[in-house]
Amino acid sequence: MLQLLYTAIFSEMLLILTLVFKTPLRKLVIVSLDSVKRGRGPVVVSTVGATLMVVLASSLYSMAKIQQRTLEAGIVNPTDQVLMSKHMLEASLMGFLLFLSLMIDRLHHYIRELRSLRKTMEAIKKQSRSFEDGKNGNSEEHKALNEEITTLKSKIKKLESECEAKGSQAKTLETEVEALKSNPRGSLWNMIASWRQSES
Repeated sequence: MLQLLYTAIFSEMLLILTLVFKTPLRKLVIVSLDSVKRGRGPVVVSTVGATLMVVLASSLYSMAKIQQRTLEAGIVNPTDQVLMSKHMLEASLMGFLLFLSLMIDRLHHYIRELRSLRKTMEAIKKQSRSFEDGKNGNSEEHKALNEEITTLKSKIKKLESECEAKGSQAKTLETEVEALKSNPRGSLWNMIASWRQSES
């Protein structure tokens, strides 16, 4: 029993060391613990833990019984001393074994949480980078749109000035037409004279 407990404790200590320090075996240990926690693994682990708790409780009960017997007798029996030390050693080893298994479980859980947090942080960083790149692209588009707006405004101003010039020409033509209506012969002779002057 003691050899089994010692080998279990040393293997758990080795497992904890591989989980704490970043070694090539760490991934293998994490994958194996993941596979143990799936399917029937948790049932087996809880059954083993419950068995160890029962054996620990029986060792503690035996220690209490031996202590009560020595108090009643008043004399320390060497056989009881040997049994007491054996039960005390077994109880302390089983308690330490249960504590180390709890430590392994928590370490594995926190390592998985840390991995998922790192993945989410990397995803958030990628999203923020893409958002910043999109923002820079949007600012360039904004500049191009502003330039297009200024060119359109200048075109509108040119068209407005052309419209004003054509409007003034239309007004002069309207006045000439009205002058023709009021004095058709004089204006006709004036037009013919201006036409002859332009031809010569």
